[in-house]
Amino acid sequence: MALFSTVHLHNVVSGKEAEYARWFDSTHRPQIEKLRGFRSADRYELAEAQVMPDIAQPWRFVSHYEFDYDCPEVDLPALGALIADARVAGWIDDSGENERLLSYAMYSDWKSSVNHVRDKPLSGISVLLGNYTPGREAEYHYWYDNVHIPEVSLTPGKVAMKRGKLASVQLAPRRFTYGGELVLCAQQTDDLALTVRDFAARAAGKSPSGVKFEPRSTAGSFARTVHYFTKISGTEFWDGGIAYAGDLTPYGR
Repeated sequence: MALFSTVHLHNVVSGKEAEYARWFDSTHRPQIEKLRGFRSADRYELAEAQVMPDIAQPWRFVSHYEFDYDCPEVDLPALGALIADARVAGWIDDSGENERLLSYAMYSDWKSSVNHVRDKPLSGISVLLGNYTPGREAEYHYWYDNVHIPEVSLTPGKVAMKRGKLASVQLAPRRFTYGGELVLCAQQTDDLALTVRDFAARAAGKSPSGVKFEPRSTAGSFARTVHYFTKISGTEFWDGGIAYAGDLTPYGR
């Protein structure tokens, strides 16, 4: 079995948001749960707080699907057929940049820090579509697994990360993506702005906590975008505040 994540970055036709949300939770999810290898399916909306506020944010929504497949060539198309129902119904704006449906073969499951409260749902995720510098793939993976994932997932409000590579099997509509590598970061926080602010401060070595990230590896290409989303599907939402690791004192409150 192998883990796969499909991210459906999309916009809903204006005025159809409530209709689409009802379909996702009451019709689509029960259908998805019957598919072979199903693990999870959740829907998120673009957050106001962004770590790269000057880049384009073309997608208001993302649906994230997780599966454990024996044979993705056989099983993945079944997911695409069910997602297409929303397009056929006229709820999805599928023109130009308004939709990307991307599937990734994951290198691992979530790698969690001590911040992760496992009996609570995620409050949101961030989606990084990126690449490694040509010829430096091994260095890129080493830096992520041994340096960047541990330091990022200890940021207050961030709890886990996982990564994958663009799968050989893709679903329609098949459109160009610059994101050969996927990085997902999970959040459990009721103050995403604080989390994003401290993440950026740690990366710049200016966090009030005194924590400073290691220099970013040049094995990671700057051809990347990051998009923060807040969970909107289902009825459970994170209400536990920010999880702090070790003896870190909360600040900025």
